[in-house]
Amino acid sequence: MATTFIDLIQAPLADAFNRPITYLRVSVTDKCNLRCVYCMPEEGLQWLRREDVLRYEEIVEIVRAAAAVGVRTIRLTGGEPLVRRDLDRLVRSIAAVPGIDDIALSTNALLLEEQIPALVDAGLTRVNISLDTLRPDRFEAISRRPGLDRVLRGIDAAIAAGLGPVKLNCVVMRGQNDDELADFAAMTKERAIYVRFIEVMPVHENLGLQAETYVSSEEILERVATIGSIAPVPGPPGNGPARYFAFDGAPGAVGVISPLSHDYCERCNRVRLTADGRLRLCLFGDQHVDLRTPVRAGATTEDLAAMLRSAMFIKPERHHLKLGEASSQMRAFSEIGG
Repeated sequence: MATTFIDLIQAPLADAFNRPITYLRVSVTDKCNLRCVYCMPEEGLQWLRREDVLRYEEIVEIVRAAAAVGVRTIRLTGGEPLVRRDLDRLVRSIAAVPGIDDIALSTNALLLEEQIPALVDAGLTRVNISLDTLRPDRFEAISRRPGLDRVLRGIDAAIAAGLGPVKLNCVVMRGQNDDELADFAAMTKERAIYVRFIEVMPVHENLGLQAETYVSSEEILERVATIGSIAPVPGPPGNGPARYFAFDGAPGAVGVISPLSHDYCERCNRVRLTADGRLRLCLFGDQHVDLRTPVRAGATTEDLAAMLRSAMFIKPERHHLKLGEASSQMRAFSEIGG
């Protein structure tokens, strides 16, 4: 008997390893206004042609199909998503999709302060902010662009707008910012901020740097514990891969995201839609399904939902990242933290 759309709605999306898939990361652009040393070369990358990037209306059609099979969380990423014009228009359209109850944003926050009122009004519920240093000179050295003051104002604006607990993602690099671990961790003692330390990971653009600067999550936690006793705690709302720890009485917490030393593949609940319309089944793998072609050919919600369900058969059980070996698929660290 043919599968009906009602059947699709009633049977939540799951992969071949019985992991429920409830989280879709949507890259709205491949472009970024920073050139972080661990992420891309200073001259940038070869950007997608404008006509190859999904239009907002096409993204919404795919989100509608994803919601029909059980996806509940959408995270907007890039590149840097705030460089794409009128992002609040996309947020508003996604918020109107039945079944979507959580819309999050991963950003470097350079443009956040001025855009956050419109984004919140449109339905944004959470925000993750990338911040690797609290020192202006280091910020410019790591990101190859100035702007720490703008990022800090963006953090304050997010908290003031009620998007807390705000999550800060910090890529830890030995000899570059690892002496600031205590400063970042201390922020969680005073404010409802969740600082997540991320192991620097291997991509083609940073293999030399990654081999020299890698710091494991266990070492990170040991060094954080030198400023006070920490204990495991539940994480904040969201679907991220971090393990969390808090100082006694602290309103925030410290998290570690450790895809190399402690992978989180057994808890994977997500897939990723690239800016050019490919559904990637693993952040670090080659497996993907083209959704741009069918959506531009007039595929219905039912058609797209069936394609999403079929794609689950090629979602791998785990990634195979190794220290010093590159993943060609991850083009931005904004893709990591949930």
